[in-house]
Amino acid sequence: MSINKDQVKGSIKDLGGKVQAATGKLLGDQQQQIDGLTNQVKGKAQKGLGDLKGAVSDLKEIVSE
Repeated sequence: MSINKDQVKGSIKDLGGKVQAATGKLLGDQQQQIDGLTNQVKGKAQKGLGDLKGAVSDLKEIVSE
């Protein structure tokens, strides 16, 4: 299975959200923490979509053989 852009972008967004949430916690900024957690969820969802696209692509290759 190859890596697609949704998997990469989702992983980056998730990581950025983790950093953002940790920064918010360190600074005592609750809104920053919430935004970070929101970005983590969005990143995980985007990565999941990329995983699904990859699985469908792999399945198409198997069926066409």
